[in-house]
Amino acid sequence: MTAATTGVPLVFDPYDYEFHEDPYPLYARLRDEAPVFRAEADDLWVVSRHADVFEVLRDDVTFSNRMGVSLDASAWSPHAHRVMSFLALDGQEQTRLRRLVSAGFTPRRVKELEPRIQRLTDRYLAATFASNAEHGEADWIARLAGKLPMDVISEMMGVPEPDRDEVRRLADLVVHREEGVRDVPQAGMDAAIELITYYGAMVKQRRRAATEDLTSALTTAEVDGDRLTDGEIIAFLFLMVVAGNETTTKLLGNALFHLSAHPRQREQVLAASGEALVAPWIEETLRHDTSSQMLARYVTTDIELHGTTVPAGAKLIVLLGSANRDERVFTAPARFDVHRDKAELGKILSFGTGRHFCLGANLARLETRVVLTELVRRVVDFHVHADRAVRVHSTSVRGFANLPATFTLPRA
Repeated sequence: MTAATTGVPLVFDPYDYEFHEDPYPLYARLRDEAPVFRAEADDLWVVSRHADVFEVLRDDVTFSNRMGVSLDASAWSPHAHRVMSFLALDGQEQTRLRRLVSAGFTPRRVKELEPRIQRLTDRYLAATFASNAEHGEADWIARLAGKLPMDVISEMMGVPEPDRDEVRRLADLVVHREEGVRDVPQAGMDAAIELITYYGAMVKQRRRAATEDLTSALTTAEVDGDRLTDGEIIAFLFLMVVAGNETTTKLLGNALFHLSAHPRQREQVLAASGEALVAPWIEETLRHDTSSQMLARYVTTDIELHGTTVPAGAKLIVLLGSANRDERVFTAPARFDVHRDKAELGKILSFGTGRHFCLGANLARLETRVVLTELVRRVVDFHVHADRAVRVHSTSVRGFANLPATFTLPRA
């Protein structure tokens, strides 16, 4: 399909490094020119408008999760639930597993993490500011955003502190995509096996001797006499460390990056009453540049969308990042605006919707709120060196591998 205005053919290539740098111009063209687009090279169908993404996410009968949510060929399998847990299940199977997991992963358990998140924030901000004092800048990802979410999840699961850097390294490899490789690279597959093996040993250990962590809680979780198998627990732990850790790291990086690019808004957020703008800052970041950009669905029956028939058996990609920028729903959607109307922010699809709404949404928001609130309290200003920022290259998450920034602290 060719745009009348530009004459440039529409091409959707989720593995393209240039696309990773800025996917939003392509999303805008897809919404306008081809709301249902056939990407023949990868045998994909793509939907990009908010209304369509919303409907697909809520209909897991027509648009099934049973092949998983990753567009990578090696991950597209009826056995995807073995590593993606309930994300790769539908209907009663999904409800059963989510209820059992929720019996261990309770709102109370998440809320009780706040003091620990605060202590980690204090520690990593101190390290960030020490590096800033020594070098005139600090890498926000290396010093804080890449460490804290993994520590929080590891603390919750019961992963020993000496193991956490290695677990994070493996999680990074699972989501990284190599240029020219249109699938999970071998290093990513090997890392996934290592993580699954590691969590398998941890579950066996908790079966022998229970502790006070989430892993132990999952081994004893029971709903109407039903309990989780070892494989189901391992899959959930794997999902947590990859999805929960990586997306929050990217959210923290994206938040700093975009506010830095808007000096007037940055000044307002950092003002004396600026803490009131932390929550809108987080929500606008989730809308403007969400960590999770796209999810896959398996089409169970022929379905017509915008006059185009998507056939049964198709792999359909829903573009969350595009839905959050749809001008049919959001005012001036390309503009980053921490003062955006709350009613609009309530329509973001960053955490999905319906029965598959992200179970870790509250934890991600809690971690990000604690970190950014403390940052606002402690700094006079900050500036991201965008010209030296390095992006992560992934089909599943969007954010930064390195984000150098200079922080201005009050004079003693």
